[in-house]
Amino acid sequence: MADIYGEGNFQYRFVEDWIKLPDGMKLLECPGVAVDAEDRVFILTRGEHPIMVFDRDGNFIRSFGEGLFSDNRTHGLYYSPADGTLLAADDGIHTIQKFTPDGEKVMEIGERNHPSPRWSGQPFNRPTSAAIRHSNGDIYISDGYGNSKIHVYTSDGQYKFSWGEPGIDAGQFIRPHNIVFDDQERVYVVDRECHRIQIFDPEGNFLTMWSNIHRPDSMVLWQDHVYIGELNGMGGVDDAPGLGHRVSIYDLDGNRVCMFGDKDEGEGPGQFIAPHGIAVDSHGDIYVAEVSFTIRGSHMDPPRELRSFSKYERVW
Repeated sequence: MADIYGEGNFQYRFVEDWIKLPDGMKLLECPGVAVDAEDRVFILTRGEHPIMVFDRDGNFIRSFGEGLFSDNRTHGLYYSPADGTLLAADDGIHTIQKFTPDGEKVMEIGERNHPSPRWSGQPFNRPTSAAIRHSNGDIYISDGYGNSKIHVYTSDGQYKFSWGEPGIDAGQFIRPHNIVFDDQERVYVVDRECHRIQIFDPEGNFLTMWSNIHRPDSMVLWQDHVYIGELNGMGGVDDAPGLGHRVSIYDLDGNRVCMFGDKDEGEGPGQFIAPHGIAVDSHGDIYVAEVSFTIRGSHMDPPRELRSFSKYERVW
């Protein structure tokens, strides 16, 4: 019998060889993942095919986005249940692109290949992710690497307002990386290098924060729980056991109800290297996307592609 990961009501089984790539196709690595209302799995890659689409059994359906992204800095992917579209962030060309699930590009926000001055607070300098407010379609964008800012746009791409600045106080950020909304339209922002999630109202007023989450990189809300991918350590402790490379699950009061991921990074069942995207389907199964090549594979001699995507099936 396969090993079970997780705890309490949140237990999972690793799905061996879930992804079935056509001959000649590679992922290289996967900075993002999203699941739509039909349980189609959209994987954002840093390979030749930027967005790949699979059914929930891992069978390849199609790819799209070729020629529309930077070579190696695709960054975040979000599915909007409000209008059924996808938002893809690319911090290499400093844009957010909006697609239909069939791959039709319908909008681009940002001046392609023309970043704003670093720390100017103006959109964009290496944006990391985006999300859509359910009630009015406003687009919230985390401008993570070069601004530490949240920018808000109308549904047709007109700028409205921003909030945030570099720092560690409430309402400040160090590399905000992901955004989700709950049913009350509270805005959850992954504040990666502050090891926390901050929660705001839709106007950017601070409400509360959840601390002591190791480098949270990605986040998705499903059935009143927030699922978080935690990145590995950084600097001189990037290979320390037990620092990140795991999945954690919180209720909406900020209580952690589950955590899994071996203390040692790796490519085996129950192990992760660098979780960077996370999604949950209608069955409660978890999909984890990782930037394993950037963190580890690119530094090997010779460089090699490592596992960067996995599925964990919910055990009910």
